[in-house]
Amino acid sequence: MSEIDDNDIPEREAPEGGADALALPAVPHADTPPAPPAPIADEASPEATAPPPAVFQNAGYPPPVGDSAFLSEERLAASLTACFREHAPGEDIWLFGYGSLIWNPGLPVEESCPARVNGYHRGLYMWSRHNRGTPERPGLVLAVDRGGSCPGVAFRLSPVGAQPHLVTLWRREMSMGEYRPAWLRCVLADGRAVRALCFVIRRESSAYAGRLPDDIIRWVFQHAHGHYGSTLEYVEKTVAALNAGGIPDRALDALLRRCRNPAAAAPEPR
Repeated sequence: MSEIDDNDIPEREAPEGGADALALPAVPHADTPPAPPAPIADEASPEATAPPPAVFQNAGYPPPVGDSAFLSEERLAASLTACFREHAPGEDIWLFGYGSLIWNPGLPVEESCPARVNGYHRGLYMWSRHNRGTPERPGLVLAVDRGGSCPGVAFRLSPVGAQPHLVTLWRREMSMGEYRPAWLRCVLADGRAVRALCFVIRRESSAYAGRLPDDIIRWVFQHAHGHYGSTLEYVEKTVAALNAGGIPDRALDALLRRCRNPAAAAPEPR
């Protein structure tokens, strides 16, 4: 195929919600609970329940909760409606997965294909205070932030009967408003270029972690557990899925190798 100019498929961020928002039906949530989960039972060892070391607290871990809160049904509905306001009815819906969506899309997929988006890169940039950690010992999950490029998987959804599945997706990814949904130019492995929905971290969110030193990530890998397990398990599954799909993320792979071992030497965070 001939090369497609970036201007042919411009990025289009989703606008803010409006008054014509769709009502959200009460469907089960695939990944993020609609309300904070019940506290996790204490683990057996005192080390597992100990607070973070003082050196980490001095470095800002755990971070303040800030304005973190679950969005109302009305705000979720408004966000979903606003995102799809410029998507033509009847057109296929493409979704770009870069984290757990790769190995657990939770959606009826018509087609999946290795793909890449440029202008964004993947990293452990989002605090997780429910799914992969707690407010006292938050975990981390992947997000894309501006700069670089990101390999992942593009999923094509049929527009027929898509609404309840989009609702499930919104409750999974947008329940706390930490992402902004954006339509990005996505190049598939076979050369096709499509406009795909991607969830991009909001830097102004209290969930934004930014780049963290290895010693904090190493401690999170070993000690942070949430409603759906640990950050370490989440990263291991994502790295394995990327490698199996022939789209390795060398930076994430290297981070996992460096930080998986709790005995590795770790300088104090600056």
